[in-house]
Amino acid sequence: MYRAISPALRDPADAADSRVLTVLVVDDSRAQRRLICAGLQGSGYTVLQAESADQALALFGQHGADLILSDWMMPGMTGIDLCRAIRGLSREDYVYFILFTAKADKAAVAEGLEVGADDFLPKPVDPVELRARIRAGERLLTMQRELRNKNTLLTETLDELRTLYDTLDRDLVDARALQQSLLRERQQHFSTGQASMLLRPSGHIGGDMVGCFAIDDRRIGLYGFDVSGHGVASALLTARLAGLMSGASAEHNIAIELADGVQRPRCPALVAQAMNQLLMSEIQTDRYATLCYAEIDCQDGQVRLVQAGHPHPVVQHGDGRITHLGSGGLPIGLLADASYESFSTRLEPGDRLILVSDGITECPNATGEELGQDGFDVMLRRLSALRGNELTEALIWELARWAGHDDFPDDISCAVFEYDG
Repeated sequence: MYRAISPALRDPADAADSRVLTVLVVDDSRAQRRLICAGLQGSGYTVLQAESADQALALFGQHGADLILSDWMMPGMTGIDLCRAIRGLSREDYVYFILFTAKADKAAVAEGLEVGADDFLPKPVDPVELRARIRAGERLLTMQRELRNKNTLLTETLDELRTLYDTLDRDLVDARALQQSLLRERQQHFSTGQASMLLRPSGHIGGDMVGCFAIDDRRIGLYGFDVSGHGVASALLTARLAGLMSGASAEHNIAIELADGVQRPRCPALVAQAMNQLLMSEIQTDRYATLCYAEIDCQDGQVRLVQAGHPHPVVQHGDGRITHLGSGGLPIGLLADASYESFSTRLEPGDRLILVSDGITECPNATGEELGQDGFDVMLRRLSALRGNELTEALIWELARWAGHDDFPDDISCAVFEYDG
């Protein structure tokens, strides 16, 4: 028999702090149901009652419930059967299930736990103990709701981030196409030779750039530079510097001087100095760049160069021998009063001048060992018979073989001038 239950199953302060729960009371005894329900309603709960498990399932299907208090032994479906049926339903919210039972053996309790019961109360029910068990159920349901709300918020946030990332990814794909368009021609032919360019960012966009432009009827400019860092900021600075050496407008090309309408080459050292002053005074960024610029006379093979922190320019002679040029120099954009020096060489027919970024010379293999200048020289000797785009494509293949993959950690760029004489 149930004992009478006080209407105050929980304190008014407790009730104010808790969300109103819907409780389904299931018992074949009308008197016992009324006793239980009176106490629950007095404590602010929304109460449903059923005299059988079948009726309880019907009410649960119509109205739902947060917590179910069910007698174990009932005609037809038992409380165990009802618990099993409730657990078999697909629901987002958890239902806390308490069984009233006169059974005290461990096997009965184990059976109840097996089908999904959360708690048990012995008959006759003590009101103080019932209050404690319901409060325990409330705490679990509150945590479940909080977790669900947090998961919902997390899912919505992830969806928003996914949308933002998709938008950013599309923008970066477009930016990559625009950056690649700065290198209009991967191969240019001249009367006494040809220039070939390779540009491969490590991500969507990168900080490397190479190019070639005509200075006058007999001279061309060949350059490669590498802006520090990766990402959008580096790519924007790369685009800005590439505009300084654009072949589209001699008037705005930093390597060309105009005097009385005549185009003349600016000394390579002065080109580096002018670019350095621009970065320090106008652009004012915390990023810097390395540069290698060569002014090539296509008629006699004379070359004037400047190296500003970029890897050493290389001359590969017709017989395969390798000559390293330059002495290093300071990067562009580090010191306002930095000075640069030009140096010269001469290409013989069959020679080629090669400018590369450190993404090649510092490319690591599987053990972390960098390729280095010596490793790059070995590659060039192995590829000495190739020319033009075949050379640059084979260089990527060789580099991937060295690294063990073609997902290079840094941007890859290369500019080559092959002198036929």
